[in-house]
Amino acid sequence: MDPTDPAAALRPAPVTHRASVLDLPVLLLNRFYVPIRVATVRRALVLLYTGHAQVLAPSGELYDFEHWSRMRPSSDEDVVQLVRGSLRAPRVLHLTDYNRVPRLVVRLTRQNLMLRDHYQCQYCGKRPDPKELNLDHVIPRSRGGVESWENLVVSCKVCNLKKGKRTPSEAGMHLLRNPVTPRLSHAAMLLEGLVPPFSEWQPFLEAG
Repeated sequence: MDPTDPAAALRPAPVTHRASVLDLPVLLLNRFYVPIRVATVRRALVLLYTGHAQVLAPSGELYDFEHWSRMRPSSDEDVVQLVRGSLRAPRVLHLTDYNRVPRLVVRLTRQNLMLRDHYQCQYCGKRPDPKELNLDHVIPRSRGGVESWENLVVSCKVCNLKKGKRTPSEAGMHLLRNPVTPRLSHAAMLLEGLVPPFSEWQPFLEAG
């Protein structure tokens, strides 16, 4: 694998812990500022150093490696220790010459539905222990309801039992939000199994 190839960095980053700054996650945006993948600081710095990307600061300014390396990190920032001084760990990277948006297919699984619905019962709004949550067919299977993003919601056991084999309207129950297939930015989060760890990511995930 060529570490300077932007496409190579689009593969899922093996972020399993936060012991090393080089393993921290970095949000990658294509040239149109669409979030496309999460990489590690290690990969991000290679892209930055080779000129394939620029750091996008919270202020909206873009920095190449030369200018970024001159900026002093604050005391609360993660830094990469260099032979001479230290380098701020980027949070968001803009790929200057990458146009594509990867086709993301999110598997319809219990875990992904829980992530979409924030581990919250979509009828009463409670967040019990995950073991106390079920998946409910909005239109019951006995009434022709199918297994789909639009017909499955997270439900606590109490609401699931109360609703039974009825539709929400028949049971006098209302959904907190309409169930939908995750959008691109949500899909990226689900595929990575990540909750956005940095506030700098939020504007791009919401816009996606």
